[in-house]
Amino acid sequence: MGPTMVYFIQKFSRASSKMLKYPSTIRLGARRRIETFSLKTCLQQNFSPLFPRPWLVSSFPVCMSKTQYYHTSPCSFKKKQEQAVLPARPPQTISYLPDSPKPALYITLAGLIPFIAPPLVMVMTKTYIPILAFTQMAYGASFLSFLGGIRWGFTLPQGSPAKPDFLNLANSAAPVVFSWLAFFVSERLSEAIVTVIIGLGIALHTELFLLPHYPNWFKALRIVVTLVAFFSFVITLLVKDFYPEKGPKRLRQVE
Repeated sequence: MGPTMVYFIQKFSRASSKMLKYPSTIRLGARRRIETFSLKTCLQQNFSPLFPRPWLVSSFPVCMSKTQYYHTSPCSFKKKQEQAVLPARPPQTISYLPDSPKPALYITLAGLIPFIAPPLVMVMTKTYIPILAFTQMAYGASFLSFLGGIRWGFTLPQGSPAKPDFLNLANSAAPVVFSWLAFFVSERLSEAIVTVIIGLGIALHTELFLLPHYPNWFKALRIVVTLVAFFSFVITLLVKDFYPEKGPKRLRQVE
């Protein structure tokens, strides 16, 4: 054996003894998480088994601060999840319809017949009958006056949430004005029907958003009535445009 081979065997035996002496250092990266791996890297940069460095203690907290940056507390993560939960949305107004008192529900459903019957008859006969359209418009205008009276009467009781102030009383008179205007232009029936539709929409918007003092079941009934009236008037206007006209325009013209 030459001197070179002897020197190589000596170096190999020294390396094997170091591996047996520090086995955890060799397998540290394979069994530890990222925090321990960062600590090992920092210690390897500042520590040597043969030549210990005096600034080992001062550099150790720096390594710890770097590893703490990756730490995630389960408690704080749970708080973030709780904050991310949105509050439950309130139920829609129409969902309160089953809570309506039975008399109010039945009378309201019966009150929809004058809205539905005229356009239904005209669609079935495929003719536009002006007198039926006029009765439908007159009923809608009368219903507007009824809504204004409900608002006025709602403010009168002593313990009512709606006070008899200028805002409530003026809004109770607004549907009556639209009702009067519809009768005023009733010679032009289409304009009168559009006036009633506008009055119903303004009254519904006022009761739901501007003056929300009514019970939820009453608001649900108002939504149903307004939608049925709106679509029935729209059908009447469409029938007038697409079907031939037949019959008198007013009751006094009937022979």
